[in-house]
This record gives sequence, C-alpha cells and structure tokens, in this order.
Amino acid sequence: MNINVSHPTESDKQDWEQLYRGYAEFYKMPMEQSTLDKVWSWIHNEHKDFFGLIARDDKGQALGLMHCRAMASPLRGAEVGFLDDLFVVPQARGTDVIDALYAELNNFGKQQGWPFIRWITADNNYRARNVYDKLSEKTAWVTYQMPVS
Repeated sequence: MNINVSHPTESDKQDWEQLYRGYAEFYKMPMEQSTLDKVWSWIHNEHKDFFGLIARDDKGQALGLMHCRAMASPLRGAEVGFLDDLFVVPQARGTDVIDALYAELNNFGKQQGWPFIRWITADNNYRARNVYDKLSEKTAWVTYQMPVS
C-alpha cells in the first residue's frame, strides 16, 4: 500500500474531522464541533506554531493524522518539537501508515530545526507504546498535571 502524508488543506476538513473524532473516542473524550473548529483554525493559522499531517492511501482514503507544535526548551535555548496527537484508523493499524507518518514528522522536524520531537501517551496504550519503543527513546521524565483553579 502506498501512503501519502501531507499537511491538511481545506479539502481535507471532513476527513480530518472524522479522524479527530476517532482519536477523541479512543481516549473517551467528548468532542464538540467548537473544539474541532478551534483545532482546525490552529492548523491553518500562520502565526501559530501548530501543524497537522494527514495520511491517505493511494485511493485517497484518510487513514491517520498527527498534530505537532514547536515547544520552547529553555535549557537548550532552542525550540523542540512536541507531538500532541496521533491517530490511525483501526483497520490500518499495523500497516505502513504509522511509518509514513513518522517519516514525514521527522522530515518536518528537520525543516523546523528541531533537535528532537517529544510526546506522551497513556500508560495503558500498549500497542502504541510497542511502536514507540521501536521508533524512539523512552525518557526518564514523569508527567504531572496541575488543574488551574
């Protein structure tokens, strides 16, 4: 299967929304149209360092997406990449889709001058973690989250 990965254009919006709804469903997060509209606007805002990728097969079927952004790394005095979202439709998991997405993410990171791209995943996302263990280095960092009240 030949996989094409590109930055989403206006003509990709419906497929992107379907993929992003699938991602939200996987993590059991509610997804409102207002959220979809906001994230879509970030992807297309030239003043925001937030980027999208969409993977399609040679028939044009949307199979996966990624969202990434620039993140300041003060100790390095540099921007690094941060992968926020990754989703591949269930029927395309275990195929070349993930490899194609990560290859394009790597190319994009080089273009941006990022020394690395970091991401987090759910501890129980074992299938994805198996892939990540092959593609990257696990860090020693533990993630915390503080609600702002």
